[in-house]
Amino acid sequence: MSKRDYEVGRLVESAFRDDDYYGVVQGLMRMSDSDNILKLQRAFPEVHAELVARYNAPGGIFPGEER
Repeated sequence: MSKRDYEVGRLVESAFRDDDYYGVVQGLMRMSDSDNILKLQRAFPEVHAELVARYNAPGGIFPGEER
């Protein structure tokens, strides 16, 4: 880990609330390379499944959800 990695981690922590955790994980999944997405999928299979489902839903909205 570099000093920059540490500082980015501090920015993420300060920018998001505790209940944004899975949103941050989804963001990491979007940014991941092939090796890291596999690790994240194994660690958070439900989060990955929802990310894929929302990606394929128009506007990321499921039927019955408010816009």
